[in-house]
Parts: sequence; C-alpha cells; structure tokens
Amino acid sequence: MRAKSFEFLKALAEAPSPSGYEQPAQKVFREYIRGSVDEVRTDVLGNTFGYIRGKKTKPIVMLAGHCDEIGFMVTYIDENGFAFFSPIGGVDTQLLPGKRVWIHTAKGPRVGVMGRKAIHLIDPKDREKVVQVHNLFIDFGAKDKKEAESLVKIGDPITFAVGLERLHGDRVVSRGFDDKMGSFVVGEVLRRIGERKERPPCPVYGVSTVQEEIGLRGATTSAYQVQPDVGIAIEVGHASDYPEVEKKRVGEYKLGFGPILARGANINPAVFDLLQKAARRGKIQVQILGAPRATGTDANVMQLSRKGVATGLVSVPLRYMHTPGEVLSLKDLDAACDLLVEFIGLLREDMNFTPK
Repeated sequence: MRAKSFEFLKALAEAPSPSGYEQPAQKVFREYIRGSVDEVRTDVLGNTFGYIRGKKTKPIVMLAGHCDEIGFMVTYIDENGFAFFSPIGGVDTQLLPGKRVWIHTAKGPRVGVMGRKAIHLIDPKDREKVVQVHNLFIDFGAKDKKEAESLVKIGDPITFAVGLERLHGDRVVSRGFDDKMGSFVVGEVLRRIGERKERPPCPVYGVSTVQEEIGLRGATTSAYQVQPDVGIAIEVGHASDYPEVEKKRVGEYKLGFGPILARGANINPAVFDLLQKAARRGKIQVQILGAPRATGTDANVMQLSRKGVATGLVSVPLRYMHTPGEVLSLKDLDAACDLLVEFIGLLREDMNFTPK
C-alpha cells in the first residue's frame, strides 16, 4: 500500500465516528477525494458523495462503504461524577470492564476508564456472569456531579481509546475497521479512477454512508438519491482463520487470500459474474461467500431501493469484529480496490442486469 493511502486509512480509523456522530471521519474522506472527483457533497443525514462523470450516462454505479463505528453515548451522570452510558451498535459487553475510552466533548476528547467492582469484591458465584452495561460506568476524574457536568454533557459520544497500529507483515489492528475500511476502499477507488487521463465508461458515485450500525440508514437514503443501476457495498466479512471459529457454520475465509464476493438472494447474478470476470482479468484472488438471505449490509437496502438495483457485495476478511482490536490484511484492502477499479472498467452502456 502506498504511503499516502496508508495515512488516509489511519486518519479514517482514528477519527471518532459512532453512528450519528460521523462527521470527523467524513471530513477526512472529503479532503482525500476532493482533488480526484468532479463533485463532493454531503446530505442532511451526513452521507458524503464523490461523483465522477463517465464517457456515457449509463449504467450509473454506486459504491457504498459505511464510516460509522460502534461506540457509546453518555446518558447519565451521578452525584459522584461518574458517567453512565448506553451502547451505539452491537457491543460485546464482556470486553468492556477496564477499557480506556475517549469521551468526545465540544472541547475535545476526554480520557476515561470503564469501571466496575474489582474481582476481589465480587461474590464468587457472580464472577462468571456477563456484566450488564447498566452496571458499568466511566471514571474520567471528576470529583462530583457539578464538576462532571462542566466537562461532559449528556449525549456526548464515546469511543475506545485506541488507534491503528501495524502488526507483523501486512497485518494492521484498529478499532472501527468495521466499516471505515469500506469508506477507505470507496475513497481509494475514486482516487484511482479520478487520477486517470481517461474517463470511466459510466458515471461513478462513491458514497461514505452513515448509521449502518443502527439500521442501514445512510445507504437507504443514498441509494434513493443516486438511483443507481448497479450498487456495490464494500464491507468487512468474518475471517475464520483463528481459534474457536467453526468453519462449518461461518465458511472458510483467510486474511491475505483476497476479498470475499457474496453470492445469493441479495446479489444480482450478472453483477456477481462480472465481479468474477474482473478478478480473473486483474489476476486478483477472491473468496466466495454463500449468502442465502439478506446480508445485513448496505447491499440489502440498495437492492430494494425504488424499482430495484443490481447489487453486489465485496467484503474484506476481518478478525475480531466489533472489538477494539480488529485485524485485517493491507494486501486484501489493496486487492479490493484493484477489483472494483477493474469491475468499473468492464461496465458498458448496453449491459442488461435482468436475471435470465
């Protein structure tokens, strides 16, 4: 991965963007694509669109990756200055006690720690029980309620206090790869296409969508506005190459073996075939996911927008999803970008995506 692209990935991953509070990440996205596209705009929900004109007016293609991450929100401050909170998105509560967090206030981030009773003070019969969120709190150093309320407000968003770091080889770890990695791919594809001397064969919309973690909301309104003929969601997929993951249930997906192409009811067969053709043409290794139902991604709502959209889903294998330590391969990220650039190059005005 080129150095400037890695800097973009790191900036996206580290920008706070819990669902409903995505604009710090969207600012990074807008600044990165601005010099490569014909138009940049942000809608009332916070979705950010990059648009590149094509040689022809059809088919309109929309790439979507959501930039929101799981997180928390301050919901109550007690008399002793401790902040209580609720999750934003699907959070594994077993991971929370003792975690450092940032409370993102109007005056900047404030460090805190998620507290609970020390193990010595918990009855032995209760030590194996999963902790409940309402029994946790955040200690950020305030001496009482008055001081706490001068520093932190109800509704302030919270993220885990970790950023992106390199592991061995091409592996990296961060919070929020689900799915700021998708926004990264969208932005990187727009940059690659926009920097070419030749126009793409068709109009390309790259959208960094919002509020996916709480109901695919940003992609719903984005697809309604763009009215694409072809829509590709870029997501993370569950890697199954680490201990305790049952491949018979999840499938076999490995880091470093390329992006995952979904196949099933949510996926247009012609789009799937064209993605495979793009992979062969670009000599890009891919993995196949059988998805018999709605995928639970932005692809689901894009497919059902207006009169229907020919939809595909490209995912990057990810370990430890929805934790502060998500792990992926930079090689897979680059391969996903290569695949989508190749795919867009294959689109033609007279293509028919109606199933036969």
